[in-house]
Amino acid sequence: MVPIPLQVPGGAELLVVFLLGLFFLVVSVVVSAGASHWVCRDATRCGRDDATLWAVATLGGVLVAGVGGVAVLVVYRLVRED
Repeated sequence: MVPIPLQVPGGAELLVVFLLGLFFLVVSVVVSAGASHWVCRDATRCGRDDATLWAVATLGGVLVAGVGGVAVLVVYRLVRED
């Protein structure tokens, strides 16, 4: 019978995994903040009273599920008045 190793990876492997996770977290926050800022600025420029609501919905959608943020952006572009 072959023993099953019960060791947790450490050292360089764990550091690489941590740094990659941190990198993707920072990129996600920056992209969501940028998309939220763009939506708020665009909605304000168009004279919409609910600009902050759209910005919060975009920020929440991207942070919770990236696809949710894309869906909010698509809906915003469809209901937006040019």
